[in-house]
Amino acid sequence: MDEADKTPRTSGRPVPPYAAREAAAGNPDGPGYAGLATFCGRPWYETEAELLARRPDVAVVGAPFDVATTHRPGARFGPRALRALAYDPGTYHLDLGIEIFDWLDVVDAGDAHCPHGLTEASHANIRAKVHEVARAGIFPLVLGGDHSITWPAATAVAEAVGWGEVGLLHFDAHADTADIIDGNLASHGTPMRRLIESGAIRGRNFVQVGLRGYWPPPDVFAWMRENGLRWHLMHEVWDRGSRAVIADAIAEAVDGCKALYLSVDIDVLDPGFAPGTGTPEPGGMNPADLLRAVRQIALDTPLVAADIVEVSPPYDHAETTVNSAHRVAMEIFAALAHRRRAEAGGTPDLPGTAP
Repeated sequence: MDEADKTPRTSGRPVPPYAAREAAAGNPDGPGYAGLATFCGRPWYETEAELLARRPDVAVVGAPFDVATTHRPGARFGPRALRALAYDPGTYHLDLGIEIFDWLDVVDAGDAHCPHGLTEASHANIRAKVHEVARAGIFPLVLGGDHSITWPAATAVAEAVGWGEVGLLHFDAHADTADIIDGNLASHGTPMRRLIESGAIRGRNFVQVGLRGYWPPPDVFAWMRENGLRWHLMHEVWDRGSRAVIADAIAEAVDGCKALYLSVDIDVLDPGFAPGTGTPEPGGMNPADLLRAVRQIALDTPLVAADIVEVSPPYDHAETTVNSAHRVAMEIFAALAHRRRAEAGGTPDLPGTAP
C-alpha cells in the first residue's frame, strides 16, 4: 500500500470504510416500517457530544416549523413524515453502483426545538442546531418545515464556512425574495432576501431554478437584479433542457465561492407529482429531472449542506410528495458516497455504470 493511501484494500479494490459497522447492526435488512423511525433507519445521535465523538459525514436535522407559511400549513410534520412514511426498499444506488452507507456515515441528529408560535425562538434553535453540525465539519441535511428555515440554516453554514463564501442554489416555484409579507420579515416568502441583506450569501452567488407562475412582481425582480441574483425560469428548463440549465446554474453559484448550499422547495415539482405542499404551482419539474439535477450538483460542486422544505403531509396523497423529497436526500447521499469511493480509487459495482 502506498504510504499516502491509508484506505484498506482487498484484491486491489478499496474496502468500504463503514461496511463492517453496518453489517454489525441489529437487522439491516428489516422492513422500513418496523423499528424506530429515524431517517433511513440511521443511528440517532442527538447531542453535540455524541456527534463529536462519532464524527459522521452527514447529520440529518429536523426543523419542524411552519408558522411562517402564507397558505396551507402542515410542513411542521415534514421531518417526521420523511423519517416514517417514505418507502425505503434499500440503500444500493443502481445508477452509481454503490452501497451508500458502506461509504458514507450518516446519522439522524434529531430535531431543532421549534416551540409553537414562536418564530424568533424557533429560528434561533434551528441556527444553533445546524451550527453545531456544520462547525464540526459534518454535512447538515436539514428537513423542513417551511422555507423560512433556510434563513437560520444557511446562516449557520455561512458562519461555519465563511461569511459570503457560500453559494446558494435554490430550487423553487417562487423566488422567496420578498421584503415583508403581511408584516412578517421572517415569512417563508422572505428568507432569501434576509440572507442576501445580511451578507451571509452574496447576491452574485445566489441562483434560482424553476421559478414560474405569478410571483414575484416586477418590484421584487428589480431588487433581485440590483443585487446580482440570477435565476432560470421554468420555461428555460423546458426550452433548453434541465441538464444545460443546471450546468449553468452550478457555474454561477460556485463562481468565486469555496462551498455550496442547496435548498430544495418541493413545490419546484409539478403538483401532479408533489401535491403535499403549501403553495402548489402548476407547470413544474418532474421528479426524474429534479433527482438527476440534485445528483449532478452533489457530484460536481463543493456541496457542504442542503435543506428539503415545504413537504406538507396533510395534503399528500399516497406519500407521493414524501417519497420524492426522500429521494432528493438519497441522491445527495449517493453522490457524496460515490465521491468518497472515487477518492479512494474505487469504481462502480454492477449494475451501476457512470454518473
